[in-house]
Amino acid sequence: MDAPAALADKPPAASAGPAPLPISCYIRTLNEARMVARVIEGALLICSEVIVVDSGSTDDTVGIAERAGARVVKQAWLGLGKQKRFAEELCANNWLLDLDADEIVTPEFADEVRAIFAKGEPDCVAYETMLVTVPPVGKPWWDFAVTDRRKLYDKRKLRQPDHVAWDQFTIPAGMKAGHIRAPLMHYSFPDLQHLAAKINGYSGVGARESKPKAFWVVALRVMFAEPFYFLRFLIGRGLWRAGLYGWAVSGVVAHGRWLKDAKMLEIQLKQREAARR
Repeated sequence: MDAPAALADKPPAASAGPAPLPISCYIRTLNEARMVARVIEGALLICSEVIVVDSGSTDDTVGIAERAGARVVKQAWLGLGKQKRFAEELCANNWLLDLDADEIVTPEFADEVRAIFAKGEPDCVAYETMLVTVPPVGKPWWDFAVTDRRKLYDKRKLRQPDHVAWDQFTIPAGMKAGHIRAPLMHYSFPDLQHLAAKINGYSGVGARESKPKAFWVVALRVMFAEPFYFLRFLIGRGLWRAGLYGWAVSGVVAHGRWLKDAKMLEIQLKQREAARR
């Protein structure tokens, strides 16, 4: 697997491969020049169109995406789920592939999707696959810290949440979901600084949008929870298997999770202070 740096503004290779499927891919972007060309190239292995919804990139994301074959639509940030909802409405096909701007469709994934559509309309409403992280140091994390996501779905049956802080739908009882064995390759961060900034952003949204918790619960988490978060990622998610770098990643992610508690505490303290005035 190529290193992330090798995946920057690289045009898709010319190919006379199989015809695309009736699938639309949408990708949300904000300053994603690092990876977006390769993400689009992978999506075009199977999709008849790729829609990029850009929320104000100041790098060359838009130009790179257009040169790679995507249609770019500019839309100010609406929130995690709301931005996906906006993207869904732009798609011409009923079947959608939801990709982040750092997730790569592999030939193996494409082959499985082709097999699903080979007999006509798929018999499931959505298909789940694994995200395998490709870190900037070391080998891909094939068998640990793997995340399952429902990436391919029928928008006539399912829609992304109309929510600011949540962008993963659930499948109602009685609806059939399938599974794609081949994973998507997830180049989720180029370095620890990027990872820390990314998680810091999520922590702010999570703190504002989470259901209110008792003040004493939040206070105890701020005082004592961070070491437990660290162990959850290092041991529970298996990051110890990535060696010393896995230890470092666990520390960054655990601190980001703790920041959500700290920001929730700050919100509650401000509310208490305002109530006293």
